[in-house]
Amino acid sequence: MTSYAQDPGAPDPSFLSFWRERHLCTLTTPRPDGSPHVVPVGVTYDPEARLARVITSRTSAKARHVLAAGEDGVAVAVCQVAGRRWATLEGRARVRTEPDRVAEAVRRYAERYERTPAPNPLRVVIEISLTRAMGHF
Repeated sequence: MTSYAQDPGAPDPSFLSFWRERHLCTLTTPRPDGSPHVVPVGVTYDPEARLARVITSRTSAKARHVLAAGEDGVAVAVCQVAGRRWATLEGRARVRTEPDRVAEAVRRYAERYERTPAPNPLRVVIEISLTRAMGHF
């Protein structure tokens, strides 16, 4: 097993393969007091667009934390672990409400997790513009 950092827009095949496997992930966002808020989520990784996506309800704490940062977004991390293998993506998160962006996030979620999420009229997508990728596998 090797640990390394890499360009999130040009991942090596083993890193990308690991992100295509079905794994529960975590999302870390900062609370208003600066402390970390870590929650389990489903994440999709789109290296071509340099994005990670998390679907959620606009009323969730994670969405509220990102929204509180304003238009510039906030630094966050998503991580997945499987035994001794792990991979982390870091970047700047923003909440997107545009129907086409939400639909694309739902489509990618359904593809990765092999199930379509239940309808949610409050659904938004947290888009993370990726700046760093690292892992050990």
